[in-house]
Amino acid sequence: MSTAPPPPTQSPRTPPSAAGYLVVFAIGLLMGIVLIVVMLRVLDARKTWQDRYPAALMQLYQAQMAQLSGNLDANRCATSDTVGHLQTMRALSNDLEPAFPALRDHRGFVAHAADARRTLDTALASPPVDCAGLRTTIDSIGATCSACHQDVRG
Repeated sequence: MSTAPPPPTQSPRTPPSAAGYLVVFAIGLLMGIVLIVVMLRVLDARKTWQDRYPAALMQLYQAQMAQLSGNLDANRCATSDTVGHLQTMRALSNDLEPAFPALRDHRGFVAHAADARRTLDTALASPPVDCAGLRTTIDSIGATCSACHQDVRG
């Protein structure tokens, strides 16, 4: 007669500790963050130059305005210190309509782009020779930009 083996004794199961839950949560959170970053980089990599063009153009405008303001703050207001920035801004203003193709037919946007070119043409026709003139030029360019942003952005 064979006897059946005795049933295995079940050890009392200890409930998981809070530290265990915390470790699993931290690992899950870290994996989630990594996956989100990867997904955002993939989506960003799919952008073409046409997608980046409007923001890049506006950033270049801001950079030139910041350099003009920096020259004013540093009391470097000679024509030789300002004309290069004004010429760059004038060249950039030729790209306003191509950079924003959805606004090509927007009469307000087209008028503001023409105003920007006209303001820069005026500044280049008689470039500022002192800090007071540079302040006036910066203010007029800023007013033109602000008018467009208020009208088009809403």
